[in-house]
Amino acid sequence: MTRDDLIAMLREQTPACGPARDALIAGGDFLVWDGLVPANQHAGVFRGRMHHALRRGHTIDGLADSVDILLRAGEEPLRTGCIDAVDRSSVFTIFLNSTATVVVACCGGR
Repeated sequence: MTRDDLIAMLREQTPACGPARDALIAGGDFLVWDGLVPANQHAGVFRGRMHHALRRGHTIDGLADSVDILLRAGEEPLRTGCIDAVDRSSVFTIFLNSTATVVVACCGGR
């Protein structure tokens, strides 16, 4: 997958997609892992992160939306990846379909 491919895949799935796309356009690094994990397993992990962040008074852009999307996706195998802003001020987690041709969800930020 190329940078341009990933930029094109980041639409409006969650509120974090626009800032993640901007980070890529500005030259941020990205990585997509080969392993596949069922979406609902990701949902459980990220739901825990969401509750932990809320208890601490933090919000993570797109996290609640991503958890909802991952729960609805059920057993669908997904790839994960990350996008880091050039200045490392923001980091995003991306969830892609098994062939890495569609971004399913995205969360992250400063």
